[in-house]
Amino acid sequence: MAVPPHWNWAGPSLPHRSVTRFRPWSIQRPATATHNARMDPVPGLDLSLPPFDLLDDAGRRRLQSSVDIGFHPGGTTLMEAGRPSPQVFVILKGLVHAYQVDDRGREERFADYGPGDILGAWAVMAGRARFSYRADGDCVSHMIPAATFRQLLEDNPRVAAYFNEGLAAKRQFANGGERREAAELMVIRVGEADLAPAEHIDAAATIAEASARLRDRRVDCLLVDDPAHAQPGIVTRTDLLGALALRALPLDAPVGPLASRPLATIGTGEVLFQALIDMTERQIERVVVTEGGRVAGTLGMAEVLAHFASHSHLISLRLARARDIDAIAEAASGMTRLVRSLNVNGTRIPYMMELVSALNSRIMAGIFELVVPPELHERICLLVMGSEGRREQLLKTDQDNALVLADDLDWPGLGEAMDRFSAALAKVGYPPCPGRVMVDNPHWRMSAAQWRERIGQWRRVHGGQGALDLSIALDARPVAGNGALFAPVKQALMALGDDEILLHHLAAATLEFDMPLTFFGRVRSGGAGTDIKKGGLFPVVHGLRCLALRHGIAATSSRERCAALVEAGQLSPGLGRDLPQALNVFQHMRLDAQFAALDQGRAPDNHIDPSRLRRLDRELMRDALLVVKEFRAHVRQSFHLRD
Repeated sequence: MAVPPHWNWAGPSLPHRSVTRFRPWSIQRPATATHNARMDPVPGLDLSLPPFDLLDDAGRRRLQSSVDIGFHPGGTTLMEAGRPSPQVFVILKGLVHAYQVDDRGREERFADYGPGDILGAWAVMAGRARFSYRADGDCVSHMIPAATFRQLLEDNPRVAAYFNEGLAAKRQFANGGERREAAELMVIRVGEADLAPAEHIDAAATIAEASARLRDRRVDCLLVDDPAHAQPGIVTRTDLLGALALRALPLDAPVGPLASRPLATIGTGEVLFQALIDMTERQIERVVVTEGGRVAGTLGMAEVLAHFASHSHLISLRLARARDIDAIAEAASGMTRLVRSLNVNGTRIPYMMELVSALNSRIMAGIFELVVPPELHERICLLVMGSEGRREQLLKTDQDNALVLADDLDWPGLGEAMDRFSAALAKVGYPPCPGRVMVDNPHWRMSAAQWRERIGQWRRVHGGQGALDLSIALDARPVAGNGALFAPVKQALMALGDDEILLHHLAAATLEFDMPLTFFGRVRSGGAGTDIKKGGLFPVVHGLRCLALRHGIAATSSRERCAALVEAGQLSPGLGRDLPQALNVFQHMRLDAQFAALDQGRAPDNHIDPSRLRRLDRELMRDALLVVKEFRAHVRQSFHLRD
């Protein structure tokens, strides 16, 4: 590689690294030089990008006066795993491979780093490098001395947070200013909302008295105190209207029998968006807000929507009014628009998934109630499985559902009704499952006794379709009908956690797919792109599923499983923090790619086009995949798996 004539040599090569250091004339300014607030950047070192844009003026001057430019011939090792690094590298030109040597002496490449990427920050902060880094062909880099870098972190807490807090902080910087500002709405607490006062009334009071209290106090609900109950109930304006107009109760009838229990409550410290999710899922218009064991007020949908401009309430109202499949399909047609709006406005991925899950559950429950006669609702339980069971769905994907039937159910019309159910879901926008994991398939319609028999088969026969079916069933949750029918099935599923042989075979799927790491350095041309579900999402989701089963954790959400594993001491706090963030990165980037596909008239899938990723997005993805790699190693060790 030819050296530009304006670069002057500044000394011999660094020991053990075959690096030539030289300093461009533009950095060699007098110590008394003055600069504007936004100083001219070092050539090639873009101080407008994270994390350098977070530096104050003093930090910029320190960086400019200290940074060197290094030339690394092809094959040079810039850093060695387990050893400290005397500098942080910012690649200016060329390509660097990160690799490690496994316990069998095999070299395993982790990722490729190109122009703009930062290497060695961890090595400087922790005193050792995680991986070895080698130049692939001649490379040029900016080199920040370790002492300068440490001082920058000490003087600039936000820069330190960028490196120390990992994915969460980088994701914030990657989202951009407008998205960050909108995302602040997602951290508004319930206690900051405009709460209505909590007005109490005695259970013996009449409907007329309660109506007058609502009018005088200008509230929409009353808490009903009854000596027969330890906790108050709640009666709303709608309840009183229904008692008079539909049940023809007299005005002097007591309000006590009209009260609903138990109260739907939420704490003042909860995120306001969670209240929106709760009200959507429970199909209610108001919740009681508590603080320190006392009632602080009530919160209605109107107050919540004062903070969030969302289509979710409109969809919820349409679902509540729907009386046929066409009406449900019309309500559900707004789901993609809702997700797009939430995504553009910076809504955090977990909140989006929970809200979408709540609406999806209502859609499926509505269809269930239309195709199953009311007298049979207590004899059947509808389950959702897969990503819907984990509450990790965003855009509509395949149907994954099943039934638990009462052992003595005798309904000749079951098959025909389930055919109509699956057809209705398809009409609403949920395509049939290619693997036929659907209620119109008799294989997934079983009594509790038949479920236990099937689970026994999964215990005896490992691998193949049985392992896939078991993985899907482990994420099951009830959404309609009699949820109590699922309890013995769930118990039988959880009992599989004591079978180490079964767990070994089940967990092996975590390592089934290769990690999609090569695209970070050299962008592939053509093809479908990288399947982030196989390479990123599945290893985390399935690994957490297997660990949760082993340790008796009944939760189905990946995030809940992760938190429970940390609490049980079965997962390190570091992984417990980073795994949910990695999932957020994968989900967010996949969602952006899916919307781009929809805009181009293509069907959304799980592929990401590397050429569309910004430099910081590639860094985010690379860091997220590093977390996956570490977690795969944890799963491999936990279940004694081989590569």
